[in-house]
Amino acid sequence: MAQTTTAPAEVDERRPPTELFRHLRSGPTGLRSRDAARRLTVYGPNELSRRHTRHWPRQLLAQFTQPLAVLLMIAAVLAWAGHSPALAAAVVAVILLNAAFAFVQEQQAERAVEALAAFLPLSARVLRDGVLVEAPARDLVPGDVIEIAEGDRVCADARLIDGSVAVDLSALNGESVPAVRAADTALVPGPLLEARELVFSGTSCTAGQARAVVTHTGMHTEIGRIAALSQRGRAEMSPLERQVRRATWIIAAVAVTAGAAFLPIGVLAGLGWAAAISFAIGLIVANVPEGLLPTITLALAAGVRELARAGAVVKRLSAVETLGSTTVICTDKTGTLTENRMRVTRLWLTGGERDATTVRDDGPARALALAAATCTTAHPSGDGAPADSGDPTELALIHLAAAIGVPVRATARDAARTGLYAFDPRTKRMSTVTGGRLHTKGAPESVLPLCTRVHDGSGRPVGLTDTVRAEVLAAEDRYAHAGLRVLAVAERVAGADLLAAGRETAETGLTLLGLVAMVDPPREAVPAAVADAHRAGITVHVITGDYGATAATIAAEVGIGDGQQRVVTGAELDAMGDAELDHLLEEGREIVFARSSPEGKLRVCEALRSHGHIVAMTGDGVNDAPALRRADIGVAMGRSGTDVAREAATMVLTDDNFATIVRAVEAGRRVFDNVRKFVLYIFAHAVPEVVPFLIFAWSGGAVPLPLTVLQILAIDLGTETLPALALGRERAEPGLMSRPPRSPKAGVIDRRLLWRAWGLLGLTSAVLVTAGFFWSLWRAGWQPGVTLPAADYARATTMTFAGIVACQIGTAFASRTDHAALRTIGVFSNRLLLGGIAFELVFAAALIYLPPLQAVFGTAALSGAALAFLAPFPVLVWGVDELYRARVRRRGTGIRPEEAPSCESATS
Repeated sequence: MAQTTTAPAEVDERRPPTELFRHLRSGPTGLRSRDAARRLTVYGPNELSRRHTRHWPRQLLAQFTQPLAVLLMIAAVLAWAGHSPALAAAVVAVILLNAAFAFVQEQQAERAVEALAAFLPLSARVLRDGVLVEAPARDLVPGDVIEIAEGDRVCADARLIDGSVAVDLSALNGESVPAVRAADTALVPGPLLEARELVFSGTSCTAGQARAVVTHTGMHTEIGRIAALSQRGRAEMSPLERQVRRATWIIAAVAVTAGAAFLPIGVLAGLGWAAAISFAIGLIVANVPEGLLPTITLALAAGVRELARAGAVVKRLSAVETLGSTTVICTDKTGTLTENRMRVTRLWLTGGERDATTVRDDGPARALALAAATCTTAHPSGDGAPADSGDPTELALIHLAAAIGVPVRATARDAARTGLYAFDPRTKRMSTVTGGRLHTKGAPESVLPLCTRVHDGSGRPVGLTDTVRAEVLAAEDRYAHAGLRVLAVAERVAGADLLAAGRETAETGLTLLGLVAMVDPPREAVPAAVADAHRAGITVHVITGDYGATAATIAAEVGIGDGQQRVVTGAELDAMGDAELDHLLEEGREIVFARSSPEGKLRVCEALRSHGHIVAMTGDGVNDAPALRRADIGVAMGRSGTDVAREAATMVLTDDNFATIVRAVEAGRRVFDNVRKFVLYIFAHAVPEVVPFLIFAWSGGAVPLPLTVLQILAIDLGTETLPALALGRERAEPGLMSRPPRSPKAGVIDRRLLWRAWGLLGLTSAVLVTAGFFWSLWRAGWQPGVTLPAADYARATTMTFAGIVACQIGTAFASRTDHAALRTIGVFSNRLLLGGIAFELVFAAALIYLPPLQAVFGTAALSGAALAFLAPFPVLVWGVDELYRARVRRRGTGIRPEEAPSCESATS
């Protein structure tokens, strides 16, 4: 009868090894190869899987169900029914262009789970048939016994059965100091990641050697659980995406209403059905800003390129705007606020404390640093290693010795070493033997009891009194309270045989040299960046897996919390109900969430978002992936961050500089303002494009149609596009980062924008364009109801087309500022806009004066008198808006974009 096995998710890995072996039907010698192969079939490979996949055909088809696309499809069908195949083809081309831009924008690859898989090593040392062999990591199964040694990456969740190791858990819990794991530790209740007998997939062994029995593989591991969390939910639309979608529905409603209302009017006015259909198509096309979505996409892409040059790689275009809406930054500590490397800051010696950054010609301090650096196994870069390798604490000791002037070369240290007592997680110390001298370093409570003497102020060994012991313990408490990690360093001079006789014999009768206190220091640019964030009205919370005292100290140093930080531990957070957490966050204080779990980070993120905040979540570890994905903006560190965090995040900081986040927020605010500017610019042209059709309908056809549909398309996709893109690169107005974050409810389109676009710039342009059209008719001798010769009619419609182009130039300059005078940013400072206007004029001239294009677009050459008539149009349009903004400034009633009512309230 086949032997059954227990599903890995049901294994209680914290039970004693004998019970665990019995439960897993395994033993200290591991599994037989045939049993392992059978279990691999049952449990599946030791790798991470995806919950769902993306289907690009469905995404592509979705682009054709957008409101604007549906409207244009209706227009194309009407054009085909009205026997206008060229017009139908032109509208279909517009639909395809918009769909292509939108589809490319949404093709962000979601490779977070694949990056998580990179944390699993390719192979592992496993006992099979009682023999230690190398096996592919994907073939491990529950019940396998694996060997873990210094430098190995753990490839499955396992319970230690022999030996002890120090494990770097920073990718899972955010702590920069390696954690001690041993096989014979007593069972202590608490979080799973803190269990002293367990090791986890994706972590690294920094010291020691042990054997462990595999308890969970693949998606049942802790890293697999995080992978499942990172897949929870789908990416949501950014504020800009929601607002643009809302705006498209408004535009669609306006176009449908206009078409439904005026089509019967045209028929009743005596127009034929063909003319009425042409009229309806023109009305729909005039109301639909065909270039809006592509222009927004390209403008955001320009923002992405600019941020990339500044050190921030944004993977989703709309995230640029979301950054500008950020109200809260939830930042990790290790590697984000700090440098993710230990640095010695204080030394304690019998004669007093020393500042490790300034001490040089001090004999006792040099002896302390030399001994500490000698008692290491790490290799700094350039000393037998291409990059720093080893325990960050030991690297800090080696750098300290070099800075004081007693450098220790790793290669020479290893060659001279005659003995090594590796770091023992139980005793919390390690020792090295070089000839007749033993050096020991470790936790003060472990080293101090072994000491009988201490170096005095001159470096001579004297008896260790109770008074000095009390001073050592007081210094340790003082450093620990300040968030520093403390090591005691001692030595012993004796015969080589005695020092090699075993640990218990060698590590006695030590002479205490002093204490070394170190910290993972804040990044140099972080305090200024935090101050800038506060000035911009952004709240900064710290969410870290590190200890509360350490995190609070770092937060205070960089200016988070203004010295009044509240520390909430992971256990306290877990015990809080949702209402209590909501109340805590609503107080407005900056909080340090310490010892946080991935679920805790998610809870805080979701609570903040439920309050209407736009949350930017920073992180660099595997444990940060779910929260990075859930946040409005996930910000990962590019250098020190894991592949998991980089793939789950929306933005990656290539320079690991917290200040880059603030620069990105500023860029996001400017992008939002610029989106408003070119939306204003595009919307303003709807009025002069619609008015000619209204004149045509209201006159019952007595007034010829002032503009053709193809001319409208030439305006919307030809003359309009480049100036709109140039407005997307406009410089920021004064005081951009001194105003509070924009309300998440504030829309791109608000009442003031619509008034400026339709009631001021649009109406002014419509009056001027209509005047130019009737002036051209008057010169041709036209009378109502009289059919014009084809040449005269072409010149009249061309006058309308050219008038709209001329008004576009004035609108472009008027749109450059929302509140300030144009002179504050420089009339000619936007060279891209000047280039866009130049292209606009050349393009319009080509349509007007080149015979092949005249035949397609129904245009005719304009005379010098006509051009003179059009020349004042730009100045008049810009001047009207400049006077309006000046009046608003004088009254002091200007509405900033972040204060404007939402698009919904604007249309209510």
